[in-house]
This record gives sequence, C-alpha cells and structure tokens, in this order.
Amino acid sequence: MTFSATDPTGGAGMQADILTLSSLGCHPVSVTTGITVQDTIGVDSMMALGADWIVDQARSILEDMQVSAFKCGLLGSAENMAAVAEIVSDYPEIPLIIDPVLASGRGDDLVDAAMIQAMIELLFPHAYLITPNSYEARRLVIHDDEEFIDLTLHECAARLRLMGCKNVLITGTHEQTDSVINTLYSASGKQLPYHWERLPGTFHGSGCTLASSITAFLARGIKLEQAVEEGQNFTWQTLKHSIKPGMGQFIPNRFFWMNEEDENEDGQTHH
Repeated sequence: MTFSATDPTGGAGMQADILTLSSLGCHPVSVTTGITVQDTIGVDSMMALGADWIVDQARSILEDMQVSAFKCGLLGSAENMAAVAEIVSDYPEIPLIIDPVLASGRGDDLVDAAMIQAMIELLFPHAYLITPNSYEARRLVIHDDEEFIDLTLHECAARLRLMGCKNVLITGTHEQTDSVINTLYSASGKQLPYHWERLPGTFHGSGCTLASSITAFLARGIKLEQAVEEGQNFTWQTLKHSIKPGMGQFIPNRFFWMNEEDENEDGQTHH
C-alpha cells in the first residue's frame, strides 16, 4: 500500500510507485494524499486531501485485502501524517518504508516545519526503513546552531536511528563524489556502502523509484540487505534507460526490461 500524492507527469509520486511496484511483480494499492500541478521541470502547486479521506481510503482497502508492506511518499500535511501514523500503528507486523520527500528536484519546498515535526515524531517511530538523500538527511536532523554542510552522513544516520527509524539508507547523489555512494545503516549497527556509477543528467522520480522498489522486494519476502541492493540495482537501471518526454528532467523507465535486446538461442536478437 502506497500513500502518496499524484504526479501527472508519471515521473514521481503515486504514479512512480504504481509503475515500480507493478514492474517488480507486486499489486499496488494506492491511497491518494494530494494532487499536484507539475511538469518535468518542477512543482507549481499541491492540494492536500483532508485526513479523513486518507483514513477512509486506507481502512476500506485494509478491511478487504491483505497488504504486505506500506510505503509513504509525499503526504501533503501534518494532519495526513498523523492519520497515516495511526493507520500503520494498527499493523506493526507490516514493514513501513518512508521516502521523506522534502522538496522537488528543482528545489520547490513541499513541507513546512509542522510537517517535518509530525514526520519525525509520529511516523519515524514506526519506520522499518527510511530512504533520505543526503540533503534530506541533514535537513531532518540539523540543529539551529549547526552548519548544514559540516554534519556528516554518519551522524545524520545516528540521529535518525535515535528518532525511531530502525534502518536508514542515505543516498549520495547530491554529494561531491565521483561515484554515487549510498549507505545502509542497519538496526544491527552495520554500515553497508554501495557504489554506483554516476549517470549524466538529472532525474525526476529517482527517490520514489528507489523506495518503491525496495518496498516491492520486501513485500515479496526478501531480507532487508538483499532488498536494498536489488532495489538500488533496479533503480540504477531505470535511470540508465531513462526517457526525456518533456523539457525538464529525465524520467526513470521502470519497464526498461521490456525494451532490452535479448539473444535467441540461434544468436539473433529481438526487442
């Protein structure tokens, strides 16, 4: 079950969740948290749905169907975060994966101070895994008297764990490194770095794709470390085979595997 706002471009948000989960063999059920006006360049506006709508959508599905995992993206308001926290608290055996969306790829702010506080206080204690990028990780934990850039990602992960997040995957796309280094800080205390080739261009919906792909593997019963590695590999492939349908950012191609060339036994290739 994915809680997210819509994205009419199909690049991020609910559409990204549905495409990713479907590509990986899961059946996505979706709870709409808001409606956005956006294109591949940026987000112009968002209308959050009322918390009662969130509760009614989710409860209706949960009373009818069995859900294997929860995934949260953009929730739209502090009230919606409180509603989602109340829902998932009734299902402690179902893992909750949170993509803490704070801004669009262009930098449009999508949260306020009350929403960040609600995310930390109400949602993080239920989180099995959160997947912030390095900017989000620092913004979520920084104190008023600290310099943003001086805070290491290791310290960010430690603080996020203290907020209740069991496992933390911090992505390093925004860091000044030759390759992209993502690091999993697990509940067992292990730190697992993953190195990925840095691809050219900027992407719309990569974070949604990563969190949703990991959710899909967890829903299929795969253990955390393998799910995190498989999710990263899937996401990297969607970016490598991305498309540029508009004038802005590239969009991950979640069904890249449908267009790859395969070799027949007779050595011929087909699409």
